[in-house]
Amino acid sequence: MPSTLSVRAALLLTLAAVAVSAVAADAQDPLAAAIASPSRTPKFTVRDQYRHPLETLRFFGVRPNQTVVEIWPGRGWYMEILAPYLREQGKYYAKVVVTELHPPQLTEICPPGTADVVLTFRNVHNWLGSGDQQAHFNAFFKALKPGGVLGVVEHRAKPGTSLEEMRKSGYMDEDYIKNLAGTAGFRFDAESPINNNPKDTKDYPEGVWTLPPTLALGDKDRDKYLAIGESDRMTLRFVKPGR
Repeated sequence: MPSTLSVRAALLLTLAAVAVSAVAADAQDPLAAAIASPSRTPKFTVRDQYRHPLETLRFFGVRPNQTVVEIWPGRGWYMEILAPYLREQGKYYAKVVVTELHPPQLTEICPPGTADVVLTFRNVHNWLGSGDQQAHFNAFFKALKPGGVLGVVEHRAKPGTSLEEMRKSGYMDEDYIKNLAGTAGFRFDAESPINNNPKDTKDYPEGVWTLPPTLALGDKDRDKYLAIGESDRMTLRFVKPGR
């Protein structure tokens, strides 16, 4: 009968082998490698704990041989991951292949029907002021192949939040976004809880910008808002029908 010590040693060896296998698998995963790259901006990587790029992009089904469009990439947070990930086999429309999207004049973000995935991260609230939010979703639909995926990450409002309050706070009603996508022709496919934040009470003086990374109130209650973290976010996957 094996001793307790030998059983414990065998267990430790098994756990170590599993850990090594997991590390090796990540090392062979080009997406994990792009996220772990030392070339990423340090102030961007500290946000990974809130934005979960690996899980988010996997949920959207992004693969290295695809044509991917990122809408309004801003300061390039996701660009630093997607551009190297797609460089060898795929195509990335944003800052690598420069396109513009300013409805109603400019709505072709890539050749129509050629994109495998269209992604937008925390942008929909920005389009309410100009009133062209539906035109954006229509453009996404036009860009995608049949069967293509639209991935949306957005600050989530309390259910039933008014349009005016959404404009003011930056938080968007989930059903409102689903309706925009549905009107454009998309089918809602799935939702992930990966970017949920139950600490976010969504009732701050400067709306979502009260929270990090903006911290609109400066040093006032800074520790309180840092403890909450970034906003509670919906992570929605839509599909263009037809395949």
